[in-house]
Amino acid sequence: MIDFHTVKYYKPTPVAAKPQTVRADVCIYGASSAGIAAAVQASRMGLKAVIAEFGSHIGGLTTGGLGATDIGNKGAIGGISREFYRALGTRYGVNENGGTHWLFEPKVASQIYKEWLEQAEVDVYPERHLQRVDAAGGRIKRIVMENGDAFEAGMFIDATYEGDLMALAGVSYHVGREANDVYRETLNGVHFGHPNHNFKTWIDPYVVPGKPDSGLLRGVTDAEPMSQGQGDSCVQAYNFRICLTDDPDNRLPFPRPPHYDPDDYALLARYIQSGVWDALKLHKVMKPTRKTDLNNFGAVSTDFIGRNYEWPDGDYATRERLFQEHYNYNLGMLYFLCHDERVPLSIRNEVAAWGLPADEYVLTGNWTPQLYVREARRMISDVVMTERHCRSYEKTADSVGLAAYTMDSHNCRRLVVGGRCINEGNVETALVAPFPISYRSIVPRGDECVNLCVPVCLSASHIAFGSIRMEPVFMILGQSAATAAALALEAQCALQDVDYGKLRERLLQDGQILDWS
Repeated sequence: MIDFHTVKYYKPTPVAAKPQTVRADVCIYGASSAGIAAAVQASRMGLKAVIAEFGSHIGGLTTGGLGATDIGNKGAIGGISREFYRALGTRYGVNENGGTHWLFEPKVASQIYKEWLEQAEVDVYPERHLQRVDAAGGRIKRIVMENGDAFEAGMFIDATYEGDLMALAGVSYHVGREANDVYRETLNGVHFGHPNHNFKTWIDPYVVPGKPDSGLLRGVTDAEPMSQGQGDSCVQAYNFRICLTDDPDNRLPFPRPPHYDPDDYALLARYIQSGVWDALKLHKVMKPTRKTDLNNFGAVSTDFIGRNYEWPDGDYATRERLFQEHYNYNLGMLYFLCHDERVPLSIRNEVAAWGLPADEYVLTGNWTPQLYVREARRMISDVVMTERHCRSYEKTADSVGLAAYTMDSHNCRRLVVGGRCINEGNVETALVAPFPISYRSIVPRGDECVNLCVPVCLSASHIAFGSIRMEPVFMILGQSAATAAALALEAQCALQDVDYGKLRERLLQDGQILDWS
């Protein structure tokens, strides 16, 4: 049985009786896949690296349930990122495709990362909640945590999904969708028209069909639809990437969540009763196991559309509330599909054949502690990656890695349009080829901060970030960020003044793929 009190984003930490000061060459905030790749690379270059992690979970989404890797083009993945997938291949006994393996269990990914950190002699400090950044002359001196601990370093890397260090350091950023005309794009801003993950039947949005005065079903908003391409502050939906199994020897039934309310799923029930059952369709088996990576699919699924807008700039208490709401919604949906009589018996039986794996996330009741924060803050720097880069209309001369995934956004809003439910914001537009990511997009403007790299919340528009924001790419950029930090320390210069020729030479030496032909 799950102890729901263990599944948290934030647990306040009191000030320590004797706060410690940790000194290193490179301090990485965030033990995401990018943070781990950065730490390993810094160690390989002879630097002392430390990781301060907000929570207790190590590995971000890569160990947080996203076992069906989003890639785009495997040939674009090099360096430490490819080493990780080769290490998975070794664990699973894979000999083809260069020994790489792309579908994996969270516990196996976690074990690889822990071994890497031990081999690199990288200390990880969990439950460190960033409270203050001390800086002078555009240079971060130390970062101070809620419990009083401080981390001092010559270089800092923000590897969080939210860009918390970047924001507290005073670096410019954006939240939401830019209007198309800001960066001469066509897929940014409000976006109607894509058929995927939208309603395939006419669904009445009102509690009593046909009666607006009865109120809207939960999850539907009467916000102004706005025009195609308009900018707003909305953020694409979050969910959990849920590891499930149908192995009867390892399966735990879905428990009733702590704040379960079946009315939260009235819209889903109405959609199923209209004849559409696809909420668990994106349910990819991670061979050779009987576990799956469950993701959102269809008009009403695990994406908690419109309920994450406060997350990017929210304080920790706000994020904890939103985390619990997402957790209850996702687990509650699975419980609802198994037990509610509005759901046909055949579907209830189908869903009940699955459950939570008893051998995953044993410290958090077999549920991943990592919310899928698909997008939060995005830095604004000297180079902003845009749709024009994704389409190869505009190319950069200072590549630090390639992105290869579709220009992708999950839905941002669920609206009433013409008396029916419509989801808005989904984009899925393929690339012509992998494209290079500019070094200047992972470092702030020189007049804002000279010793900070941002490989996750990099400088990109909403739609370009939708292509870049994949775990293999975050590992690539984390490695490149650490390489740049090492070269800056060696040359005693600002990150903005690193000799790109030397950076490129070292990245290629270490197996990074920087160009596509």
